[in-house]
Amino acid sequence: MIVDDSAVTRCVLTRVVDTLPNAQVAAAVGGIAPAIAVLREQPIDLILLDINLPGTDGLSGLPALSGVAPDARIIILSGECADGSPVALHALALGASATIAKPHSTPLAGGFSARLAKLVAEVMREPARPTGGTRGDPFDIIAIGASTGGIHALAPLLRAIPPELDVPILVTQHLPGSFTEYFAQQLSALARRPVDVARDSLRLQRGRLVLAPGDAHIRVVSTTDGAATRLDRSPSPSGCMPSVDPMFESVAQVYGARALAVVLSGMGRDGCRGAERIRARGGVVAVQDQASSVVWGMPGAIAESGLATTIGTPVQLGEFIARRKRPA
Repeated sequence: MIVDDSAVTRCVLTRVVDTLPNAQVAAAVGGIAPAIAVLREQPIDLILLDINLPGTDGLSGLPALSGVAPDARIIILSGECADGSPVALHALALGASATIAKPHSTPLAGGFSARLAKLVAEVMREPARPTGGTRGDPFDIIAIGASTGGIHALAPLLRAIPPELDVPILVTQHLPGSFTEYFAQQLSALARRPVDVARDSLRLQRGRLVLAPGDAHIRVVSTTDGAATRLDRSPSPSGCMPSVDPMFESVAQVYGARALAVVLSGMGRDGCRGAERIRARGGVVAVQDQASSVVWGMPGAIAESGLATTIGTPVQLGEFIARRKRPA
């Protein structure tokens, strides 16, 4: 299926696909909504998806397409998708199988037809990529970091997590210490679970949420019967207090591949170093998308570094957590 708002481009891409062995265009549509309608009616193996679409853009609509057709490969075609570009990295983090830069002049310029044919052949030889959260083992810990705009993002995210999901949750939100107790009460209502403000030797318990105080970082340490928090007031590389990085780094050390890190709206790069540790130990990193973020600094730094396993709105990230699954 071809998804592009230009009728001329749809026609040209159809001719390219028709030259490929054992391939034919099943549908060519101009937006995400008609694409979803097609996917609900017939099986599609490959989607050629433009980014600049009317209404819902290609990147914002990609998770929805994957949700309806999880086995379909998706190739993003856009003039903004040069190899290694932020847009290309964002697309791959969202689950695209590959990206290719579309010529700015005509659809067939610069040998584009041959490059696309080669890419399609390569993508179809590879096993389908699993969609975020559809298979794998459950997580043992969820660590959430946020800053500017994060409080608004936490509300829909936490509401999407059912109370019966009893994995311990850690939250580091950049916030003055004077607001900590009030914020903890808000989180308890939103998360529908008890909330503890972190302190030294606080044991992590199932079904509870632990919030970083305003004057210290959370670090997690192993204990004889599980794990507990330690407070760290040393300066962090990001300059934040509390900082997301120490929380992520310690979670990576203790939980390894059983850790899920989430980064929501926020200014700066706090959490990027810790996300690198999480990924290095086999854990999963999910970040808020740009469109729904008040400031895409923290999640954007992770996405553009290629560290994000999945990207979505707060609701989509909450649903991802609710499934308690890791991408294989």
